[in-house]
Amino acid sequence: MLEVKVNLPEGKEFIKEIADTPGKLFDFVRYNVRESVSNYTDPLMDTELSLFLGRERYKRSQGSKGNYRNWSYFRSYTLKGIGEVKVKVPWDRMGEFPNSIIPRSRQYEDNIREDLSLMYLSGVSMRTLSMISKRLVGRVLSHNEVSRANHALTEGIENWRNRDLSKEGIKYLLSDGILFSMRVSGSI
Repeated sequence: MLEVKVNLPEGKEFIKEIADTPGKLFDFVRYNVRESVSNYTDPLMDTELSLFLGRERYKRSQGSKGNYRNWSYFRSYTLKGIGEVKVKVPWDRMGEFPNSIIPRSRQYEDNIREDLSLMYLSGVSMRTLSMISKRLVGRVLSHNEVSRANHALTEGIENWRNRDLSKEGIKYLLSDGILFSMRVSGSI
């Protein structure tokens, strides 16, 4: 555990600085949280890889050519309320490790995807979401990323629209419509 000692003049100066610029304390806290996320996720992913391989780091399997730890790489991942964090993802030699803590193709957590879908449903365009994403999630999301986030929503809606109603106990079917008169090739 990290212990920080602050003397009285430093404490007064810090409090005065926070009072002069509201929100600075929370920016400081967010930055520290962002920095410490990897202290939690890196050992978890390392342990998950050990469980996947069936042995600890630097241990070899008995006489077989098995899968081993190969390397690790740094990756960005966006968390709601925290922003973009850097994590160290371990990798196995055969590339078979299914990382469940931070899935391979995900760049942000599911809560962000759900929020983007809700904003899109409420009428915010994809390009507008892309423009305000830096403020909302801590990094700029391209309009293509926003569109991919809404793809699951579109899929769910289509599945609901095309579901089988034969087993449903439907008594009444109401339909409503509007008829517009329009001219096509000189006739109504």
